[in-house]
Amino acid sequence: MCGFTGFVSRSAPDVNALHAMGDAIRHRGPDEEGHYVDGHCAIAHRRLSIIDLANGHQPMSSPDGRYVLAYNGEIYNYQQLRTELSAAGHTFRTNSDTEVLLHGYMQWGAQVTGKLRGMFAFVIWDRQRQELFGARDPFGIKPFYYAIMGDLFFFGSEAKSFLPHPQFKKELNGAALKFYLTFQYSALNESFFKNVYRLLPGHQFFYRDGHVEFSSYNQFSFDPQPMPLYKRAEQIREVVTESVKAHEISDVEVGAFLSGGIDSSVITALSRPDKTYSVGFANKGFDETSEAKALCQELGLRNLSKTISPEEFFAALPAIQYYADEPNANLSTVPLYFLSQLAAKDVKVVLSGEGSDELFGGYITYHTTRPYRAYRKLPKGLRKAVAAWAAKRRPFHGQGFLLKAAKEVEEYFVGQAFIFDNDEAQRVLKPEFRRGLTWRDITAPYFAQVKDADDLTKMQYLDLHMWQPLDILRKADRMTMAHSLELRVPYLDREVWAVARAIPSSQKMRGKSTTKYPLRVAAEAMLPEDWVRRPKMGFPVPFVAWLQEEKYYNWAKELLSQEYVSQFFDRDYLLDLLEQHYTGKKHTHRKLYTVLSFLIWYQVYFPEKCGVRPFRPGR
Repeated sequence: MCGFTGFVSRSAPDVNALHAMGDAIRHRGPDEEGHYVDGHCAIAHRRLSIIDLANGHQPMSSPDGRYVLAYNGEIYNYQQLRTELSAAGHTFRTNSDTEVLLHGYMQWGAQVTGKLRGMFAFVIWDRQRQELFGARDPFGIKPFYYAIMGDLFFFGSEAKSFLPHPQFKKELNGAALKFYLTFQYSALNESFFKNVYRLLPGHQFFYRDGHVEFSSYNQFSFDPQPMPLYKRAEQIREVVTESVKAHEISDVEVGAFLSGGIDSSVITALSRPDKTYSVGFANKGFDETSEAKALCQELGLRNLSKTISPEEFFAALPAIQYYADEPNANLSTVPLYFLSQLAAKDVKVVLSGEGSDELFGGYITYHTTRPYRAYRKLPKGLRKAVAAWAAKRRPFHGQGFLLKAAKEVEEYFVGQAFIFDNDEAQRVLKPEFRRGLTWRDITAPYFAQVKDADDLTKMQYLDLHMWQPLDILRKADRMTMAHSLELRVPYLDREVWAVARAIPSSQKMRGKSTTKYPLRVAAEAMLPEDWVRRPKMGFPVPFVAWLQEEKYYNWAKELLSQEYVSQFFDRDYLLDLLEQHYTGKKHTHRKLYTVLSFLIWYQVYFPEKCGVRPFRPGR
């Protein structure tokens, strides 16, 4: 796990700027720094040493000096690829996966991406052709930003690494704000920094002579195949077990994050690390550390935990927005920040359970009842007529059922967070930040790719392309790397996906609320029964209660009352939302946290426009 940044220029690169850019992502790799500069390309690399600690220095050059590689991630099948490359005549100086990736490009060119099993983002500079090749892993586990400004092509693991360059123009991308209010994350390909983009997961590019050409090398598709449940569960157990083993390859100690849910419990039961880590809050119903400790007692493992105080939560918010790179309004990001801080005291690598819900159908929003599915088989026109009738009546039992069942999934599903609907987002924003496009314009292209699939598949497909890379994996990468910690996610593996994509929707749900049923059956041989049946909780945060305490109500009110807030929002509307929550009239905490998170992020990255002191990490 590392970080890289740099630029290609038609003129001689600014070396001082390159060093400053590398320093901006020091947290991604404090063990070692490296630089490469020639007449047109400049690359800075920060290394977190995990495999072949003494070697594997980056940027790494090919034996003939033609190619220069900077890479972030882990290739779990690098030993097999090394054997294949050795048979083709390649010789190796190190035992690192970095060198295997470099020789893989020398052998296969751009087709190397299709051979890689792992998480990665990398660039390879071809000195002979004066051409840059870059790629990102299929799931989007590792980040990749790029920007074209003048004659410069910037690239890097984090957008903040571009800021020190004197030719980088720091400007807010106002178009991102409206959709952020709905999705709780930056949902456009263009980031919150204008003209800075994210390379899409499963994509690669060539940049040469001021022109960039993108292509996709991976496409997700579901292919349901019939198979008895017991055999399906056995298949899942085998592939997840093998994936965990592959993800444990390391020359340093590997720990594990552990909550009270099934996903991380399965990973922990299979890996049996010396140390597991958990966090929680003192508020009742917001602490899973006791469940984690109980599981570790049964498995004979050590669990280290931390209870996060409200004072710690609020004090950490500026640092969290800094490391997040873009505004982040997922409340679970904060406990993940403290969890990473806790684990980083002991280990450099942790395993975690991200990705299981998207692959196996784990979200309760995916679940529908048998009566609902039966009703949905009625003609659409009839369902809409009944819904129109129901909408005109006073609230009655079953009204919501009739209204929702009349809609296609494309009309209501945006993912696992839906904060402000289009009308309210337009209402709260100042005119210059309103957009004619709605959230449906963002989701429609993904739904169109699975237009003939069932509703569950459509929801999973959207989450695989939006919620997972743009929220779940982005916060996972940023919060762990904030503490120089490598996170590995065994569920998000190409071999696990090959099994998951074949599971029919009819097998994924059971009863009124049991999700990812085949995985739970597979876990019966690994976990106590209580853990197998346990519902998903995630990282619950008691922000809803804190915002009704005078201390934190005043904190929010003071922030919302700042003069710069009126550049973006109707302050009176926001303050009214705060009063409604504080007085108990309505729970508006998720809307408020989304806005407050943006405002803190803006203070961190645009302090000159807010009249606040510039933020510095660790302050």
